[in-house]
Amino acid sequence: MQPSSFVHLHLHSQYSLLDGAIKLDELVARAKDFNMPAVAVTDHGNMFGAVEFYSKAKAAGIKPIVGCEVYVAPGSRFTKGNARGSSEASYHLVLLCQNLAGYQNLCRLISAAYREGFYYRPRIDWDLLAQHNEGLIALSACLGGELPTLFNLGQP
Repeated sequence: MQPSSFVHLHLHSQYSLLDGAIKLDELVARAKDFNMPAVAVTDHGNMFGAVEFYSKAKAAGIKPIVGCEVYVAPGSRFTKGNARGSSEASYHLVLLCQNLAGYQNLCRLISAAYREGFYYRPRIDWDLLAQHNEGLIALSACLGGELPTLFNLGQP
């Protein structure tokens, strides 16, 4: 059977508290069953399962793509408040590690989100991302992303 050309780039595991259910063993097994060459784990606001995921995927011959669906504050991460016209205090943004520098930068971002930006959730801001963006690939995320939220609110 030929390798699949489809690769999940936005997937939540058991480490996305209250949002994901798949266990990493099951994820890797299913990716192998479907001949997927790679798979990403982008848990909400944390990287608790990153090392476990990386090890299990590598052992199964699947390229692990480590990432995180981060929460982005609508302004400064130090300011407590909701996003423009929204009841949410943050937008979603998927970040994927392209290399070791990306992994290190994502670790820095997540750590700062918990230490400096926590307001309901661990939040980063665009200034912090500008400082630690090397080796990271950003995706637009889900309907909780900034652009979908603004479109849904009728804002340009």
